[in-house]
Amino acid sequence: MAALAERNRPAGATPWADRLLMKLRQRDDVDADEEAALRSIVEPPQHYPARRVIIEEGQPLERSALLVEGLIARFKDMRDGQQQISELHVAGDFADLHSFTLKRLDHGILALTGCRISWVGHDALRTVIERFPHLGRLLWFSTNLDAAIHRAWTVSLGRRDAVARLAHLLCELQVRLEIVGLADPSGYPLALTQNDLANCLGLTSVHVNRVLRDLRERGLVTFRGGHVTIADRAGLCDLAEFSPDYLFLEKRSR
Repeated sequence: MAALAERNRPAGATPWADRLLMKLRQRDDVDADEEAALRSIVEPPQHYPARRVIIEEGQPLERSALLVEGLIARFKDMRDGQQQISELHVAGDFADLHSFTLKRLDHGILALTGCRISWVGHDALRTVIERFPHLGRLLWFSTNLDAAIHRAWTVSLGRRDAVARLAHLLCELQVRLEIVGLADPSGYPLALTQNDLANCLGLTSVHVNRVLRDLRERGLVTFRGGHVTIADRAGLCDLAEFSPDYLFLEKRSR
């Protein structure tokens, strides 16, 4: 899919919006004028090292972060030193598009791995969506999709046991990474630590280690060397009660 995006990229166009466009086109058509307008406001990417806080909670914002490469997280730190990750973002995601209207975040944005991020100024974004209302609706869809993912994570944290919780996260990432050409049916790279997974799942890293062993012994999935290998996708989805419906994959006019 990534190779297809490169072949279809207009001559002379920069590649930084490729995966964003792949994500949008999974759900609706984007015409050539809309594509050109979107590409025109995406700034050249900047590199951020792993563990760097990219946006502080409450920081005034006049631009939004488009992830070009790597993994980033929305997070909240507790007074006792614990951290809760409320969503993971993959390449092609805006981490904070909702800051366009909120103007600040009620959480922080953290680079979990080395990342490349392209910034999109809110003034430029406003100009584009006023000129292309359909593109504005697609970006609005993206913020609605973030909310749907948050709700799915809330269900996992509140009602799924630890094994099903991790299984559900791994199923979700498989689908989201496939959309942007970063996964194949057998799995995907995932450069996260067990502590990162623990912060996503509300568990300890020791508990995550036990859960990963459980999933491996069931013959469902292995996580080793920064790579997830899915041996039984149907079985993993069944264990997690995973349905991709909340990711709204169907292509339709929006």
